[in-house]
Amino acid sequence: MRLEVWSDVVCPWCYIGKRRLEQALETWRAEGGEDVEVRWRPFQLDPGSSSDGRPLDEAMAEKFGGAEQAARMMAGVTATAAEVGLEYRLDRAVRANTFDAHRVLALAARQGVQDAVQERLFRGYFAEGVNLGDRAALTALAAEAGLPGVDLSDDEDVDALRAELAEGIAIGVRSVPTFVVGRRGVAGAQSAEVLLDLLRGA
Repeated sequence: MRLEVWSDVVCPWCYIGKRRLEQALETWRAEGGEDVEVRWRPFQLDPGSSSDGRPLDEAMAEKFGGAEQAARMMAGVTATAAEVGLEYRLDRAVRANTFDAHRVLALAARQGVQDAVQERLFRGYFAEGVNLGDRAALTALAAEAGLPGVDLSDDEDVDALRAELAEGIAIGVRSVPTFVVGRRGVAGAQSAEVLLDLLRGA
């Protein structure tokens, strides 16, 4: 069975959703469920952003009407992340264009290490303040996760990624994470129980 997760590496709910999915899969396996192949699919929350990066708190304040409101939202998602064992340091986070990060993840999928690279990029962004728009930083994180020798200077995979991004929009992905099994899907960082029901109904 294949489960596709449409996500962006700078989406705080996507990392939380990953942990909840892992909980659901643990229960699924304990129940004797069939093997599940998880495939991370690309989505960009802010495709027009620069690769140079800017502090996340500044970007959030601009988008949501001020620093106070942005701080409340960031504190809320940080608390939710802690409930699934994640430490968010959003004061360090740098919002940047994620196109190249998705290129790395596509390569990781072809090499069989996509989940490990996805995890490393999430941790780099949410806990360590890594600029995921920086190619050198992406290459280093990928190597740590088992994908050495990434070369982003060759753009032969760019059209394929653009097509995959367009596919997500075409099938109705409007928010992330979105979890899809066959023709069924759920959007949002759903509970482990909801994701388990998705697997059971596939």
